[in-house]
Amino acid sequence: MAVERYCPRCGEDRTFWKVASTTMHLGEKTKYRCEECNYGFVRIDDVVDTSVEA
Repeated sequence: MAVERYCPRCGEDRTFWKVASTTMHLGEKTKYRCEECNYGFVRIDDVVDTSVEA
């Protein structure tokens, strides 16, 4: 239930914990939070990832 990702607030790779998930018409929506600073991002299947800049 955890993923390693770059945290823009901490400025380095951190562990992000899954804090919520739900199924919606676009797919499974999952929310993650940084264990150090509480920065969060959302993923919807492989379609949307708010932690990635476009």
